[in-house]
Amino acid sequence: MRKDEQGVWSVTIPTLTPDYYGYGFTADGVDVPDPSNHELTPNLLFSLNVLHVPGPLSLPWEVNDVPHGVIHHHFYRSAVAQGDRDYYVYTPPNYDSAAKKSYPVLYLLHGYSFDARSWSASGRANVILDNLIAQGKAKPMIVVMPLAYGTMKILGAFDNSELRDANFQKFSETLLTEVMPRVEREYRTIKDRNARAIAGFSLGGSESLLTGLNHLDKFSWIGSFSGVRGMPEDFQKDFPSLDAKANEQLHLLWVSCGTEDYRLAMSRNLREWLKAKGVKVTEIETPGSHTMMVGRRNLVEFAPLLFR
Repeated sequence: MRKDEQGVWSVTIPTLTPDYYGYGFTADGVDVPDPSNHELTPNLLFSLNVLHVPGPLSLPWEVNDVPHGVIHHHFYRSAVAQGDRDYYVYTPPNYDSAAKKSYPVLYLLHGYSFDARSWSASGRANVILDNLIAQGKAKPMIVVMPLAYGTMKILGAFDNSELRDANFQKFSETLLTEVMPRVEREYRTIKDRNARAIAGFSLGGSESLLTGLNHLDKFSWIGSFSGVRGMPEDFQKDFPSLDAKANEQLHLLWVSCGTEDYRLAMSRNLREWLKAKGVKVTEIETPGSHTMMVGRRNLVEFAPLLFR
C-alpha cells in the first residue's frame, strides 16, 4: 500500500475473477480486520475479511432461485475432548423430519485454525449442494460439519508432533463415538458404510484420510482436498494395515492439491505411496494455492460422485 500526501493509505489490485476472497490489513506489525466490512471468515487464530466478487449464477457458489436446504446448529459436551463442542448439519431441500425417507451422509471437515462454521460460511457448502441437487448433479444428502479438533491445544502448536498425533487420534474418537451417534439418532441417515463419506480441506483432509482409511468399516467414500497437513512422511506409520484389499471397500478415494500449494510435493508422494500399495486413488491437481477457493472447487467436483 502507498500513503498519499494526506496520510491515506491505498492500493490498486488487478481485476479479480468472480469468487469469495479473504483479505486483511497489517498496521505497524499488527494484523487487523477491515473496520468497514462486517463479513469475516471464521478463524480462531487471526481475522480475515471476506470480499465477494459476484459472478454469473452458473457459478456453483452463487445463490440461485432453487429449493434450499437448512443448516442446523448443535452443541454438546465432549467426554473425549473434555470441553463444549458444536457441529452443523445441512439437510437437503424437502427434508422433513416427520417423513420416512433416509439419506446418505457426508462428514465435511474444515481446515486448521478454522471452526465448525467454516464450510458453510467460507466454503459455501450449503449453496453448492443446493445448486448441485437442483441440477440433478448430486444426490440429496445430509452434510455434517463438526469441529475438526481432537484437542484445542493444537491451535498455535502444530509443530509439536506429539500434540499433533494426539489431535488426530482424539478427533477420530470424537467423530466416531460422539458426533456420528448423535447425528444418526437425530436425523434420518442411512446407517451403512456405503452411504457414508468423509472429506475435508487442509487439516480436515488429513483427518479424512486418517479416519476414513483406518475405519473402512465406517466409510466407503473418502476425499482429501489439499489435505496432507500434519501428516509425517512415514505413511506406513499412519496406515499400517492399508493394502490393495481396501479397493474392495472403497467406492472413491480422492486426493487433490492446488498446483501452487506448498504441500504439492507431499501430496504427490502420498499418491505414489498409495499406488505402490495397490490402492486405487483419484488424483486431482487444481489451479490455485492453499486456499478455500481450491476447497470449494473440489467439493463441486467431489459431491456429484458420491452415493452413485
